[in-house]
Amino acid sequence: MKAELDKIFESFDGNRIFKDKSILQSNYRPEEIPHREEQIKQVASILAPVLRGERTSNLFLYGKTGTGKTLSILYVRDELLKRAKKDSDFNLRIEYLNCKLKKVSDTEYRILAEMIKKLGGEVPNTGLPTETVYSKFIEMIDKEKQFLVFILDEIDQAVKKISSDFLYNLTRLNSELSKSQICIVGISNDLTFLDNLDPRVRSSLSEEEIVFPPYNALQLQEILNKRSESAFKEKVVQEGVIAKCAAFAAREHGDARRALDLLRIAGEIAERDNSKKIMMKYLDEANTKIERDKILDVIKTEPKQFQYVLHSIINLSEKNNSNPVFTGDVYSFYEEVCLKNKAEILTQRRVSDIIQEFDMLGIINVRVVSKGRGGRMREIKLAIAKPIVEKAKEIIEESLRYN
Repeated sequence: MKAELDKIFESFDGNRIFKDKSILQSNYRPEEIPHREEQIKQVASILAPVLRGERTSNLFLYGKTGTGKTLSILYVRDELLKRAKKDSDFNLRIEYLNCKLKKVSDTEYRILAEMIKKLGGEVPNTGLPTETVYSKFIEMIDKEKQFLVFILDEIDQAVKKISSDFLYNLTRLNSELSKSQICIVGISNDLTFLDNLDPRVRSSLSEEEIVFPPYNALQLQEILNKRSESAFKEKVVQEGVIAKCAAFAAREHGDARRALDLLRIAGEIAERDNSKKIMMKYLDEANTKIERDKILDVIKTEPKQFQYVLHSIINLSEKNNSNPVFTGDVYSFYEEVCLKNKAEILTQRRVSDIIQEFDMLGIINVRVVSKGRGGRMREIKLAIAKPIVEKAKEIIEESLRYN
């Protein structure tokens, strides 16, 4: 065994593929952001008044995953902080918070606790009334004259898990501050996010909106070419690999992050295979791996109610020997799961919406079938491979155990 391990480690010592792998990773921040110049200028124009300590409109950035929203706002944030005058009579702070992180977005309390932490304070993870945490938050903000911009990434995830009330409460805080002001920048993958909010919350936001369109295949190819020059050693990428990689990602809503992940994972597979080049077969293998991981990541991070619905679909499909099941049966099974776990039972309409979301994600296929006089019904069939179904069951069952 030792000899086999030595052989593996020695092959990695003589790395023939990567020059700097970090350039293809999701946390890498390039100096230039191609094909987002227009959106960056719009963001900068809206937020520029904060340099004078003036309150701006709340801002919402929309676009599918991997369309450059987070990169663009962080680029503008860095430029604003560089220009902020050290000798001005107020302090400019711009704090970033990812609301998709499980320990952050579970409750309004935890979001506030994380914001307080960003400002240098501390509250226990649980135990205090939410009103007390709000008071602590206001006290921290108002202890000096400052302007605060909170960038809340994946804000739709927090609203989905909690409610839109915390957004309303945040926007109302300005009326309680005497020295400082707050501005919210929300980032969402859901273009209809604001449309679904309570009208009272919507009117309190006074927001401006910027939509980030998906990248097309040519734009993705340009991004990949630029990054691969710095990420890989010379002449290791087989001709046509980058074009195919861009085409894969363009099909997935023009997701640059997916394109970069694909290329990086293809490189890692080539490296493990002790290959001198990244060939098409490695790209195809990387694509299969990402598809599997993406589905499991969605299942892992979705709220409990989504997991209950999927748990019901998987169980009924297994009982039916993988034959289609109907929405009415899913809802009956889902009700039993909720009662067993002492969870709130959502309406049939809300469960139908969740089923529709699973269909959009490619986890299930939904087909409307006519039952003659019995009307129309939706037929549901799992669309993921058996090994992924087994892994999904493990994730959901573990989640149910720790409910």
